[in-house]
Amino acid sequence: MVPLAIVTAVVIVAGWFPATALWHQQAQIDTTASQITALQHQEQSLQRESKSIDSKAAAIELAREQYQLVAPGQGLIQVLPENSAGEASSSDPGFQPLVSPTAAAPLTVSKSAPKSGHRAGFVSRLVRTLEFWR
Repeated sequence: MVPLAIVTAVVIVAGWFPATALWHQQAQIDTTASQITALQHQEQSLQRESKSIDSKAAAIELAREQYQLVAPGQGLIQVLPENSAGEASSSDPGFQPLVSPTAAAPLTVSKSAPKSGHRAGFVSRLVRTLEFWR
């Protein structure tokens, strides 16, 4: 009777032993550990990048290159690419990719003085607003 009880106990323990659950949990632990390692490497690279753009000049350069921002008083001009036929694209320019600021030619902007002297008030502002009709 004792050997039968021992065999029955071994069969019950072997049948209910959560080997597959333990194996799946270990696989999840391994996956999570690899994700943590990847995030730690990413954090280190981001810390190195943040140290490299810590100066004001580097931040300005980054803003111009990647985000196409300009300093106050400057203007940003988008140069749209031509299509394959050599003519200007007739589609919506909002769907065209942006041209890199380093690829665009520099543009000098000069402000001209008013031609008829100084006009004050509403009329002066109206004339300056409608100057594009000339």
